[in-house]
Amino acid sequence: MTHLLLTFFLLISACSSTQMKGIPADVDATLVPRNVLIVYLSRTNNTRIIAEIIHKQVGGTLVALELSTPYPENYQATVQQVVHENETGYLPPLKTKIDSIQRYDVVFVGFPTWGMKLPPPIKSFLHQYNLSGKTVIPFNTNAGYGIGSSFETIQELCTKSNVLEGFTTKGGVERDGQYLVIQGTKAQEAETNIKKWLQKINVM
Repeated sequence: MTHLLLTFFLLISACSSTQMKGIPADVDATLVPRNVLIVYLSRTNNTRIIAEIIHKQVGGTLVALELSTPYPENYQATVQQVVHENETGYLPPLKTKIDSIQRYDVVFVGFPTWGMKLPPPIKSFLHQYNLSGKTVIPFNTNAGYGIGSSFETIQELCTKSNVLEGFTTKGGVERDGQYLVIQGTKAQEAETNIKKWLQKINVM
């Protein structure tokens, strides 16, 4: 009987050692892997491409934000509507529903720059879902004028989250009829830059 118990103990010990192999002693195994959510808003599909590249690198759940009432197809009409929403603080209702937001540890939030500000639908998302205690990572595409105040607004709306350094790149210029431009060699270049960024912020 003593011999059998000893054999059983050694077997269990061996299995435990195999399961923990490759995990550093100072890493809590419950944090590996992390549950990742990638949420994005995209009008010209450039932000969608960036979201898909991030998804390829880190996995997780990929979700496109859609509105209950979509913006007009006409660019100028959308610009005027967004200006009004920013001036009044209106938060457009979202058609997209995310189940069990609490199960995600890391939330990537992607969007284009609209009027040098954070798009109202992203504000709707950040108000609707509680991201307290989570790691929030913004990413952005723009027409060449940069992020404006968008990353700053993410910080202001996520004061109880750990907001990491964001990623930004030039996308299309809808005003000039340039839509999806992050493709081919530009997509490859974006992927290289995204890998470097993810490594820099220790997400990969």
